[in-house]
Amino acid sequence: MKYLFALLLTFSFFGVQAQRPAPDQLATKKGPVIIQPVLHGSVVFTWDKKTIYVDPYGGAAAFTGLAAPDLILITDIHGDHTDLKTLESINTSKAKFIAPAAVAEMLPEALKSKVTVMKNGDQSIQLGIGITAVPMYNLPETTDSRHPKGRGNGYVLNMGGKNIYLSGDTEDVPEMRALKNIDAAFVCMNLPFTMDVDQAAQGVLAFKPKVVYPYHYRGQNGLSDVENFKKLVNAGNNQIEVRLRNWYPTN
Repeated sequence: MKYLFALLLTFSFFGVQAQRPAPDQLATKKGPVIIQPVLHGSVVFTWDKKTIYVDPYGGAAAFTGLAAPDLILITDIHGDHTDLKTLESINTSKAKFIAPAAVAEMLPEALKSKVTVMKNGDQSIQLGIGITAVPMYNLPETTDSRHPKGRGNGYVLNMGGKNIYLSGDTEDVPEMRALKNIDAAFVCMNLPFTMDVDQAAQGVLAFKPKVVYPYHYRGQNGLSDVENFKKLVNAGNNQIEVRLRNWYPTN
């Protein structure tokens, strides 16, 4: 019986591993950043013996086989970013958190003490990682916006001299278009919550990251056309590497 149970666990583990996209690497002055797409807006970075989770979502199974986080960044209050069930199911015992104030208020008391609150424009250094909180919001700015300016954060992470941009839920706002020296960008595109692929492509062409990952591309009408996003970006600038990865491995 013990052998059978162990065998089932092994099959379950390898099943999760087989569904997850293979990790990528980004070279830095202090060794590579390992980039592991997970699900929707969730990505895990490993760098300098540290593990960073961004918007952990999808339950513990989505993170099977990945090291427990040293740092967790959360962008906004919605359930696909602040997923309390996932936070309660993964090992956060050693994790520091970075989050906007609206997210910190939602967290259980046991986690609140771990949070460094950042607002748009703030900068921090955590575990040797430079972090800048950047605006993420919908256009036009309205009082009933799903993502009003100032509530949530996108982030720029500096690891070993390389800059990684995480858009969070945004449109191609001026602050995104004005970004400089971005080595890898993770850009959302899911109507009606953020922007369509054309907006996303035009925003990317404005700030010219070296590498861009379309992520967070499931909307009300299914998955966005990321192949078309790649065509639009490369038609405008064939020096930008567009990496298409499967962020929805059960689809």
